Amino acid sequence: MLNEQRLVNMVKKKEAFLTLLEELDRTGKLRKKSYKERVNFTIDEEIVQKFKAYCKENNINMSKQIESLLKEYLKK
Repeated sequence: MLNEQRLVNMVKKKEAFLTLLEELDRTGKLRKKSYKERVNFTIDEEIVQKFKAYCKENNINMSKQIESLLKEYLKK
């Protein structure tokens, strides 16, 4: 049988998993592993227009391109 301290430690280690199970119990649905978040930035208009044009010409999703560039930047 688990003592109280051991149980508390297990709950702390698996808190995210337990939260996920609570949500499943409450809603009947599992959350996605990760969600996208909408953010707002102020960027020079000329740069935005050039980026939009570039993405449109090359059939690139702007959000995915920004995300990819940020991931690469953060690796440095």
